[in-house]
Amino acid sequence: MLNIIPDIHADVDRLNRSLKVSAPFDQVAFLGDLIDGNPAGKSDDLAVLMQARLLIDSGRAIGVMGNHELNAILFHTLGNDGNPLRAHSNKNCNQHRTFLDQFGACTPEALEWTEWFLTLPLWIDFKGVRLVHACWSDPAISIIAARRPDGKLRREDLQEVAQKSSPFGQAVEKILSGPEAVLPPGYDFADSRHHRRNHVRLAWWRSNALTWRKAALSVPFVDELPAGDLPSELKQDMYAMDAPPVLVGHYKMAGLPAIDSPRASSIDYPATPCVYLWQGESALTDRNLIKL
Repeated sequence: MLNIIPDIHADVDRLNRSLKVSAPFDQVAFLGDLIDGNPAGKSDDLAVLMQARLLIDSGRAIGVMGNHELNAILFHTLGNDGNPLRAHSNKNCNQHRTFLDQFGACTPEALEWTEWFLTLPLWIDFKGVRLVHACWSDPAISIIAARRPDGKLRREDLQEVAQKSSPFGQAVEKILSGPEAVLPPGYDFADSRHHRRNHVRLAWWRSNALTWRKAALSVPFVDELPAGDLPSELKQDMYAMDAPPVLVGHYKMAGLPAIDSPRASSIDYPATPCVYLWQGESALTDRNLIKL
């Protein structure tokens, strides 16, 4: 049995409750985004990282990198021009606030943790179940694996990853942040904060969701989107129905936890945290989704 734990975001109480689901003989899997909690809440990046690292380094757990771990690496790494690879803007600092409050910017402690983040692979294919933070994309994985067969980034990759301009950098972006698509001309929608947007996240795990309205994520009123099919190049991002099961975090799903598709699903439900106990099944099931 594999206890699969989505985004913890420095919530040590949630981590402890997630781990209690495991029996002593179970292995744990982390889906990334261990860090960067809510500054207004009870966040403890260090406590979460120490527990997760102890479990992973001892072989009792496995884990993949999340986009927040990558952002931290880039935030604390200087590029060829001497500036941080991720700008120290107000927005980026606020997103990274709880980590910065404990470790500071570019301190030896921060650099030690970002070095450990680089030991986390971008994906894991584990004995019949696939684990990735945001998107399992065979083309993107093939691009990365051609250079990094173990799926682990190296320091010499970071400038390219930060720029997101090469196929390699774009592949890393897709795996850690998921696919987004620009809407056809003349279309936009109001997001939950009433901002108008002309690009949308796609629920790539919904194999049969081949229209804009069925594939879109985080769109309050889907009738603002085109009624027609996705372009063929976007349909290629949808997960195959005969592929092994894959679980992701990242998407901050609303409502009660549920498996969205029997082959692939996000289990990141911040308002109602959950874990998934995988027992070798080839089709994901709500029965193994445990609410905390």
